[in-house]
Amino acid sequence: MFIHLIPDKSNNSLTIIDSGIAMTKADMVNNLGTIAQSGTKAFMEAVQAGADVSMIGQFGVGFYSAYLVADKVVVTSKNNDDEQYIWESAAGG
Repeated sequence: MFIHLIPDKSNNSLTIIDSGIAMTKADMVNNLGTIAQSGTKAFMEAVQAGADVSMIGQFGVGFYSAYLVADKVVVTSKNNDDEQYIWESAAGG
């Protein structure tokens, strides 16, 4: 397993490459495509109910923190059981 961070100042980008298991198209749709599945909604509901904010990682909200510093997020994934897919989203919607 590895994680590589590749900064590119000329394009104002940061590329993160890992050797994880990757996501299928269905995984990308279910886990990246909607706020309900991203964990953000569950995290906000838990905070309103008095949950410990330091537990943010268990809700999968970490991915969405990328929008605090980025205008656009692109995820390219190739699972062994599926084709390669690219998911892209801009911070404004």
